[in-house]
This record gives sequence, C-alpha cells and structure tokens, in this order.
Amino acid sequence: MKIDSRPTRYIVIGIAGGSGSGKTTFCRNLSTRLGEGNVLLFQHDAYYHDLACMPEPDPARINYDHPDSLETVFCAGQLSSLRMGRSVAQPVYDFSTHQRTTQTRLLEPRPVILVEGILVLAEAALREHMDLKVFVDADADVRILRRMERDICERGRTLASVRDQYYHTVRPGYEQFVAPSRQHADLIVPDGGENHIAVEVIAAYVAGAVSIDIQAG
Repeated sequence: MKIDSRPTRYIVIGIAGGSGSGKTTFCRNLSTRLGEGNVLLFQHDAYYHDLACMPEPDPARINYDHPDSLETVFCAGQLSSLRMGRSVAQPVYDFSTHQRTTQTRLLEPRPVILVEGILVLAEAALREHMDLKVFVDADADVRILRRMERDICERGRTLASVRDQYYHTVRPGYEQFVAPSRQHADLIVPDGGENHIAVEVIAAYVAGAVSIDIQAG
C-alpha cells in the first residue's frame, strides 16, 4: 500500500468501485469513525452534464458510465479549491429528470475530503489531488442487485429499464473504465462497504495525518 505520510491540513481520499459495490456505505462507516464533523463527502455524481444542454436528449441513449458524461475538469477545479481551504458551490443533479437543478450545495472544506464515484480513479485530473486512493470491490451479482434496489426504490425506475441499462452501458462501462482503474488504487477493499478492518486501517492513518481523534465504534 503506497501512502504519503506527510502531515497535511486537508487529506483527500478517492473512493471508487463499481455501481453497487458499497462505496457509499464505506464512506459512511469511515465518516462515523473519524467524526462526521471532520469529513466532507464530495461526490463525482454531482457533475453529470445537464441533459438539457446535451445534443442527445434521450436519457436511454446516454452512457452515464462513460467518463465523457461528467464534467470532470469542473469537478477537479472545485476539489482543488476545497483543498486550498475555499468553499465551493457544488451543482445539484436530479437523477429522476437527468438535469441539474437551479440549486447548488455549499461545500465547506473539512480536514478529510472523501471523493466518491465509480470513475474517480479513472480520471487523472482527480487522482492528482488524492493522498490515498481506495477501490471498493464486490461481486458482480451483489452489485447489480444493489443497483436495482436503489434505482427502482429511490429513482422511480422500472425493472426493465434498469436491466437494459446494465447490459448496454453499466457492465461495458465497468469493464472498460472502472475495473482497470484498480491499478491506480493504493488499497483494494474486498467485500464492499462492510469491510470494517479496512475502515479501521484507513481511519487510523487519517487520524494521524490530520491530528483528529477516532470516534468510538
């Protein structure tokens, strides 16, 4: 595991993995151990292009698992600002309409910044800001079941649409972009977000790097 041990005011951790791998759960468990007031969750998903501004208006034909579907340069710029101690106005993306809302989310820098998303390790513009790069892994059948549950229950999708998207873009995108980004990871976490040993290892390193106390489990 390649870790830069230099002391820093802000430490940035990239957390990638396939859709449904347990990234959000892992971030939540890590935030709990480090103290939620010390952690900012910075999600790549917020930077999807506004469908209203794209040449192809049909959501079913857009590949949301391709790096080109996200404004990563804009995302990297806001991440850089946070690391320099400046607040940013992050866009808010509505996954039910596939458009950005008129609202923004004010993000204030915190000692620990978790950069979460399926493609965050696939993008050099984001990797260059990271002190630690983590890939959360899970079996394909687990990932697809979790994705179905999320998209149907939380985003109002139909089973048929989730199935079709998985075969047309999600699985090919994982194989072409997400899985190869493992090579950039300093730490690969098996068993998804419930790998508590990995949480403890990272929490201990981070607490030492930015001088914060680990919370009771």
